[in-house]
Amino acid sequence: MSVLACPDGTVTASPVFTPEQIAACVRQVRHHAHIVSGSTGRELGLVMGPRPAGDIVGTLPPLYPEWLGGRTFCEAHGVRFPYVAGEMANGIATTRMVVAMARAEMLGFFGAGGLGFTEVERAVRELAAELAGMSNWGVNLIHSPSEPGLEYRVAKLLLRHAVPCVSVSAYMELTPAVVLCSAAGLRRGPDGRIVRRTRLFAKVSRPEVATHFLSPAPPELLRPLVGSGELTAEEAELAAAVPVAEDLTVESDSGGHTDNRPLGVLLPRILRLREEIARRLGYTREVRIGAAGGLGTPDGVAAAFALGAAYVVTGSVNQVAVEAGISDDAKAMLADADIADVIMAPAADMFEAGVKLQVLRRGSLFAQRAGRLYEAYQAHPSLEELPSQLRTKLERDVFRAPIDEAWAWTRRFWQQRDPAEVERAEKDPRHRMALVFRWYLGNSSRWAITGDSTRRSDYQIWCGPAMGAFNRWTADSFLADPANRSVVQIALNLLEGAAVTTRAHQLRTYGVPVPSSAFAFTPCRLA
Repeated sequence: MSVLACPDGTVTASPVFTPEQIAACVRQVRHHAHIVSGSTGRELGLVMGPRPAGDIVGTLPPLYPEWLGGRTFCEAHGVRFPYVAGEMANGIATTRMVVAMARAEMLGFFGAGGLGFTEVERAVRELAAELAGMSNWGVNLIHSPSEPGLEYRVAKLLLRHAVPCVSVSAYMELTPAVVLCSAAGLRRGPDGRIVRRTRLFAKVSRPEVATHFLSPAPPELLRPLVGSGELTAEEAELAAAVPVAEDLTVESDSGGHTDNRPLGVLLPRILRLREEIARRLGYTREVRIGAAGGLGTPDGVAAAFALGAAYVVTGSVNQVAVEAGISDDAKAMLADADIADVIMAPAADMFEAGVKLQVLRRGSLFAQRAGRLYEAYQAHPSLEELPSQLRTKLERDVFRAPIDEAWAWTRRFWQQRDPAEVERAEKDPRHRMALVFRWYLGNSSRWAITGDSTRRSDYQIWCGPAMGAFNRWTADSFLADPANRSVVQIALNLLEGAAVTTRAHQLRTYGVPVPSSAFAFTPCRLA
């Protein structure tokens, strides 16, 4: 006989046919689902648990959230769930968040982007001590075209402390820092297979960028690293036989740096590209492809897995987690967002190149003010040549101080972080203007992190449409209470809901009349 645990706690051993009963069965993903015919032979219903006597139309085995993605991902990284909490920059993805994810048998990355070397080093030391002996944690290495020295120093820091996973992001092409992280420590195991010391994740949103990471490191980047003693000749030889990254995160319409591509178009394209390159280069081990961007509900997570993702990465929604390194004020603003309350704005780290990132629009004027700064940078050669009316407006609305004073603040910052930037700025008026404008862009994120209420209208909060979807899904539920929004509870509920959505779809493809209510999963406390 089958056993069905109904929402009211009662138990039934009979086939069920009503929409309400079918929806209750769908939620029991950890039981066998047997599809049976009704008395007329035309209607289909369900029996849960052991196989019933008599004929059945079909059987679905138990479905676990752990099985939604690629098993090789979980095996490679020593995790239970194919789920990653992504690296929100400026330490918003905190060490506390990374530790919580690791202990919950998932994977998390510390958000090192935008931080100074000392801050990153402190976090790495803390994580290495707290998670000693564990392999399911990592740190972000972000492309820093304006600070290549810092990028390289951070890469060496991660290797020196044996950080097990490194997620590289915002790269358009490979750099020595990326290749060093990928190739350092490569060796052959007893079976002759190439073994990696550092597992490299790469975030990509374009096929041409994905090609760099799916291919071996180029000789022109390997040779100088061997020449300088950073790599051995053997490591370089092995690096020429494996892809730069064996985990590729396909990033669609996300918060922060994004190309705003839809996942349904981008992920299949990268999956096909992986197969093409693997056939051409004769790889014996498959590169794992994950999905990120727009994942704020169980439906979105289920869709990513259905498209073929081996794992999923969440970002924007984790900013409202109790462990997130952002102010309660900023979290409250995020909690009010809907899917259209986002906008593209100039990025501090790639300001001169005109690169933009996606931020929260609702409640903040950052995007408009940052856009005004970039327009001024393009139109004028120096701070001194700004029209007086524009200069007055920027001093009043953006800097809230004379521009000369803003330069003094900027100069002190760079004198500590990289004195070469100050020297260049004093020789190049246009670069000095860029640094002053970047002062505002950089501090706008820090004001949101610290909760400087005097600067609330200037908060720069990285955010994608997933945040609004998450807010609608969690409304009036267990996760509506900010105190319940731990990064682990967010993850477990997204995965559990994705399993329910997947089961509902499976049953529908068998012809079972699955009601729309069966696709809705209400968040609850999960262990």
